[in-house]
Amino acid sequence: MKSDELLSGEDDAHKQSAILKLPNVSDDSASSKEDSQLSRNPFSDPKVAEFYRKVYENAKYECRHVFDPDLEWTAAEERKIVRKLDWHVCTWACIMFFALQVDRNNLVQAVSGTLLDDLGLTTNDYNYGNTVFRVSFLLAEIPSQLVSKRLGPDRWIPAQMVIWSIVATAQAGLRGKASFLACRSLLGLLEGGFIPDLVLWLSYFYTSGELPLRLSFFWTSLDITGIVISLLAFALFHLDGVGGLAGWRWLFLIEGLITLTVGFASWFLMPASAVSTKTWYRPKGWFTDREVGIVVNRVLRDDPSKGDMHNRMAITPKRLWKALMDYDLWLIYLIGLIVYVPMGPVTVYITLILRNLGFSTFTTNLLTIPSTAISIFTLIGLTWISERVHERSLVAAIQNIWVLPCVAALRWWPGAEVNAWGTYALVTVLLSYPYCHAIVVAWVSRNSGSVRTRSVSAACYNMMVQVGNLISANVYQADDKPLYHRGNDVLFGLSIASIVLFVVTKVYYILKNRSRARKWDAMTEEQKEDYLNNTKDEGNKRLDFRFVH
Repeated sequence: MKSDELLSGEDDAHKQSAILKLPNVSDDSASSKEDSQLSRNPFSDPKVAEFYRKVYENAKYECRHVFDPDLEWTAAEERKIVRKLDWHVCTWACIMFFALQVDRNNLVQAVSGTLLDDLGLTTNDYNYGNTVFRVSFLLAEIPSQLVSKRLGPDRWIPAQMVIWSIVATAQAGLRGKASFLACRSLLGLLEGGFIPDLVLWLSYFYTSGELPLRLSFFWTSLDITGIVISLLAFALFHLDGVGGLAGWRWLFLIEGLITLTVGFASWFLMPASAVSTKTWYRPKGWFTDREVGIVVNRVLRDDPSKGDMHNRMAITPKRLWKALMDYDLWLIYLIGLIVYVPMGPVTVYITLILRNLGFSTFTTNLLTIPSTAISIFTLIGLTWISERVHERSLVAAIQNIWVLPCVAALRWWPGAEVNAWGTYALVTVLLSYPYCHAIVVAWVSRNSGSVRTRSVSAACYNMMVQVGNLISANVYQADDKPLYHRGNDVLFGLSIASIVLFVVTKVYYILKNRSRARKWDAMTEEQKEDYLNNTKDEGNKRLDFRFVH
């Protein structure tokens, strides 16, 4: 198939999105029963089914041979399928994310040993190393997405993990500042893009309604990792001096080997798609033939654009630029930039805050566990509510509504940093906040409107989050301690701005949808048909596309 034919198939895929995305704007004379059927299965219209069959053929979509507009299944069958997906796909995604967090965050445990002294590093060198890592991670986001889309996330993610695990393990041999900074940079470059790559892979198996809750499980593993690596570090530091190696060297060596094992296993546990689970080392696959059909068709009925590119199709420079210039997603990118900053400094400084209040090192580490455990439940709960009520922006704003009074108390309560247990209770409540990241990641994915835009938009959003992390790391300054009044003023202002931004984003999408609806409803049936067949608009720029908010 020639490349121009493939592109033609991709462009054609968006000419039917009115029928697929908005059954409520179809012919007013259609019965409510027909509208309901069309909403559940857009391919119940034979013309739409035939159109997309050709699109999937032209795009060489890897699951096109099991596309079946007439396939029916029961709710019980679908629940069974989702359970299988959760076990095989979501669980392994969480394990891979666990591996990322181990290699990304174990430096915090390493510096509690003799790493700085052994390498002749200062605290400033340590902070600079963290900055180098973040910048490298940031710069790798989009390039990693382009490679992933060309090779397929099932190939690229295991390769990423194996390579970065080798670098992480090699940190056991650090000899000074140069090698320290080089390893931090390499880790950032290799790990950058992993998260949006993994989200893209998950989207091949889950519907848009199922993805946010699975992403909440995904980020829950971050909190679990924090607990596990703290306990693991405690055990590994008992090897200090064994074989002439410092405890922190054993930490890097053993934890790096653990993630290397996960990386190698990922080659065998990450199928390219639902039709690829049967292979020489897994002859029965994960699904029966009927179950494969259900997995594929339910995803396509939820979002037919998921079949307009195959999973080895590269994104061209022109399409990359168009995705970057998608101004309708910029407000969500801005959300990624600022809404997580108010919690960042307290997250980083909690152990220092507690030590300054007189708690011992052992007690301090124990006292950080409750907020981590509680945040697991608030994260999952917030995401569940969002999907239950079909609301993104206002539910996500609960995160910053939760944080606002806590930041205000840190700034203006006289007992802050004075009353030990009162301050502990305050920061524990603050850090138990319901994390809205899973909601926003799924939100930007849904509002992207196409696979090629989705892969780039996920990277752009994550880049903004990383920039926000850099901002957060510089809010608390040495000349502002110990109460950090100036820094908490900034956090209070950003908390208010975050809440306002969520509301502004919702209003923007409401007005955008209303404007498009007016234009669409004003068109005759002939004009609508002509628009569907001839428009050059694509993805979320089409008159028939509606943004979620």
